[in-house]
Amino acid sequence: MDPRRLELLLALSRLGSMRAVADTHHLTTSTVSQQIAALAKETRTQLIEPDGRRVRLTPAGRRLADHAVTILAAIDAALRDLDPDAEPVGTLRIGGFATGIRESLMPTLAELAATHPGLHTIVSEYEPIEAFGLLADDDLDLALTYDYNLAPATPDPVLESVALWSTPWGLAVPERASGTLDLNDYADHDWIVNSRNSADETAVRVLASLSGFTPRIAHQIDNLDLVEDLILAGYGVALLPLHRPARDGLTVLPLGDPDVRMTAYAVTRKGREPWPPLRAMLSRLIPADSAPVLDRWPRTL
Repeated sequence: MDPRRLELLLALSRLGSMRAVADTHHLTTSTVSQQIAALAKETRTQLIEPDGRRVRLTPAGRRLADHAVTILAAIDAALRDLDPDAEPVGTLRIGGFATGIRESLMPTLAELAATHPGLHTIVSEYEPIEAFGLLADDDLDLALTYDYNLAPATPDPVLESVALWSTPWGLAVPERASGTLDLNDYADHDWIVNSRNSADETAVRVLASLSGFTPRIAHQIDNLDLVEDLILAGYGVALLPLHRPARDGLTVLPLGDPDVRMTAYAVTRKGREPWPPLRAMLSRLIPADSAPVLDRWPRTL
């Protein structure tokens, strides 16, 4: 099988139309159709079928697309592994959430600049859902992402991840408080969630559901300083990092069972780890054993 045709089949399984595949790969729709037809001839299997004015993959086509993920990753790894001991040179495109960049990436950048002067990095801020899409489209080489134990991420199967660190979150309320938290005390409050990522809203809804109520999501805010401002002004409560230094008048209460824990990850495309620039970065980012707990939190995000 021609791997270029497998790549087009995989793209069709993800994009859903010949036109979208053609636009993405800078081909004509006719060329894409011909290549898929040639792949069907190579495999002696019908791979697509009509679906109204469009086409869709047959069950066999979907199975081959699943195999294509592994096959293309293996080919990619073989090409990049031809010289695994080469000096890391070139441009490494990195995207991630602000705290992941600050806590995990920035401490390594100066070291890499000193030890590998031919390696150039481009850093951009993205929420996980944005970073997953850019990685899958090969517009990033490395992403720093996060999820919660109550809202695990489900990235594209062409990606793989390694945990970097984790930290507990608690309930931020506008008063000094201590003792055991009863989440039902806040069932009638407005809740504040992230505006750019749905993971913490999912975690809030799961947490509230386990306590027997439906949270009233009132505000969607990306900046944690602004979240604190709203809490202090009495506009709601929110989940915040337990180790984040609290401002006067605000308390972050530890959660009981279940707790809420955020874990940060390094995410790459499958088969890319041997590439010397990426390998040099990952060797410094990934902990030697299990992911450590982040026992502090930056004051600003």
